[in-house]
Amino acid sequence: QTDPPETTLPVPQDEDFVNVVLYIPDLIVDLKYATDQNFTGQIIYDFDQLWLRYGTVKKLMAVQEELKQQGLYLKVWDGFRPPAAQWRLWDVCPDPNYVSNPNNGFSSHSRGNTVDITLVDATGSELIMPTGFDDFTAKADRSYYDCTPEAAANAQLLEDTMEKYGFTGFFN
Repeated sequence: QTDPPETTLPVPQDEDFVNVVLYIPDLIVDLKYATDQNFTGQIIYDFDQLWLRYGTVKKLMAVQEELKQQGLYLKVWDGFRPPAAQWRLWDVCPDPNYVSNPNNGFSSHSRGNTVDITLVDATGSELIMPTGFDDFTAKADRSYYDCTPEAAANAQLLEDTMEKYGFTGFFN
């Protein structure tokens, strides 16, 4: 009996869109806008696969590898957002404090280089964070002064690791 041939993925250009789990198979994907479990209560996406530009995927690979050494994994709630979906979000919430105004050009999600993300343990359970997905309260800022020490430490770990590999956190 022979082993099946080894398959290798093509190495795309950094600007190419790729299906992320082909390159990071142990990444947990839970695209909230592909469900009604988001602030709109509506399904916004007509797909459930995570697509990003390959340059962003390479950075996520590095983050995932470092966190795995601590028994942690990334869970992605949002990635590439088609412009039509950005318009739907704006129609529901036309407030630039919470949703990028598509009249001002493509959001970073629509460019395929932004993720909404959290940490999970080896069983897939989410770690305690200051907030969950789509939280528009003051606790969603990046100061962490108004949450538990455990939530602050988890959020800071995620933030520090992401920044180490070239990501920039969103501040408003």
